[in-house]
Amino acid sequence: MMDMLNALVALANFVIVPALAYGSQLALGALGVTMIYGILRFSNFAHGDTMAFGTMAVILFTWLFQSWGISFGPLPTALLALPFGIVICMALVLLTDRYVYAFYRAQKVKPVVLVIVSMGVMFVTNGLVRLIIGPDDQRFSDGERFLISARDFKEMTGLDEGLAIKTGQALTLVVAIIAVALLFWFLNRTRTGKSMRAYSDNEDLALLSGINPEKVVMVTWLIVATLATLAGTLYGLDKSFKPFTYFQLLLPFFAAAIVGGLGHPLGAIVGGFVIAFSEVTITYAWKKVLTYSVPESWAPDGLVQLLSTDYKFAVSFVILLVVLLFRPTGLFKGKSV
Repeated sequence: MMDMLNALVALANFVIVPALAYGSQLALGALGVTMIYGILRFSNFAHGDTMAFGTMAVILFTWLFQSWGISFGPLPTALLALPFGIVICMALVLLTDRYVYAFYRAQKVKPVVLVIVSMGVMFVTNGLVRLIIGPDDQRFSDGERFLISARDFKEMTGLDEGLAIKTGQALTLVVAIIAVALLFWFLNRTRTGKSMRAYSDNEDLALLSGINPEKVVMVTWLIVATLATLAGTLYGLDKSFKPFTYFQLLLPFFAAAIVGGLGHPLGAIVGGFVIAFSEVTITYAWKKVLTYSVPESWAPDGLVQLLSTDYKFAVSFVILLVVLLFRPTGLFKGKSV
């Protein structure tokens, strides 16, 4: 019995809790991707670097507050800097839309042109982030590192395995739940949110109904900037900040959005957790869990790892490929890719 409990704790510690936190981060990022696709009708390849830019702004304000001796007690100081980072990211996306995307929208270009334009924005934003904060890992988390430490858990339960829950992981879940709840309330209960949904469903009919397209575009970018900064900051607190990593996250973001159904907000959330649990499960070394779960004579000698963690993004790629081949509308039947 104790061995099974130890196996469950090990599974929770190395698979379930990390996948829940990572899935929440992917869900927030995928929501931004799916909103741009659903309302502005193009795939925004600059989303990962927009997230990096917003997170960079949060880090710079965090360092400023820390230099002034301002902290948030046991919670990360980054939470105090988060509103400032969101505002700066909002300014970036609004300026980019006004001076880049608006020109091409006025020309009524094909979506593929906007995709190529977003790639240009991606490279410029990526270079700007590297120029300002540098290409190396930046750690900005402070406060209490663990909500529950493995040692305390062992003392409380008497088990051999300890469950450690980092503060960043707990914050990720709480903030993601609040952000998603507010987003769905906004989209379903407010007049502006209903206008955005109508614009997404049928642009021509929405325009005939008197909906202001410029307002819809502006609000969409503001929401996307908020989601991107939240996702980037939570990811950085949970792991670390490195601009190139945020560029790589574009693949799981798109995979999550397409798996759930591109243009479908609920699908983006489900897709985020599907991708996260797939990546973590396939790249986890199952030796410890199996050692507790099976008879001693059956205990494996190797790590029992299907894929190295260095190739975890390959899992997203394979899932994305399978979905595009066999169900391009995704689980919730979003817009076909």
